[in-house]
Amino acid sequence: MAQLVQPIANGAFVLSLDTDFDGCMRLVREVTSELPIYLANSLNSLRLEGQKTAAIEILQQFDWEVPDWVIVPGGNLGNIYAFYKGFHMCKELGLVDRIPRLVCAQAANANPLYLHFQSGWEDFSPATEEELMDAMAQADATGMFICPHTGVALTALVKLRNSGVIKPTDRAVVVSTARGLKFTQSKIDYHSKAIPEMACKLANPPVNVKADFGSVMDVFLNFLIFF
Repeated sequence: MAQLVQPIANGAFVLSLDTDFDGCMRLVREVTSELPIYLANSLNSLRLEGQKTAAIEILQQFDWEVPDWVIVPGGNLGNIYAFYKGFHMCKELGLVDRIPRLVCAQAANANPLYLHFQSGWEDFSPATEEELMDAMAQADATGMFICPHTGVALTALVKLRNSGVIKPTDRAVVVSTARGLKFTQSKIDYHSKAIPEMACKLANPPVNVKADFGSVMDVFLNFLIFF
């Protein structure tokens, strides 16, 4: 429901379907072939043309100096292809002399690049649910409020840095593709330590305190001692 709140609040006509992402995609294609409804998701190549402008914006914000790495969360892979198109276009236009290395970050439960392209790739390390949730909590603790997809990309950054693939002097961009407000329940579950078989090691649950001055002061003083 959290992911539907914004379009509902904005007055959109919203259907809630009892299926997964692939099931929705299949139904959307069938419906738009029969009704005068515009298909605006990543199956539409024009959407990718719009998405590629994010790559141009990255270069512009770097004053046209190309970052070494750009890490993009991968679902149906529309974003990473759009980023490639944007960077490649800028190189063709002579705005930059190279394109950054692109990393597709995908969660283990999202059929990572179709099971390592049906087991033909030997070295592929997807992000686990626990890794991405911990990365999300770590980023949120700095004042951000990121989505699980961005947590996957941050996990990829950490893995590549720890393995030495990304060097200390490299400049890396992690692309955030959604807002954490769409995933409040997952954050609640994490900080409540309510996710089965997950340690939630960075959970920050609220402290239950009696509604009286002495109890509140005791908790504050104890917190300040260990802060």
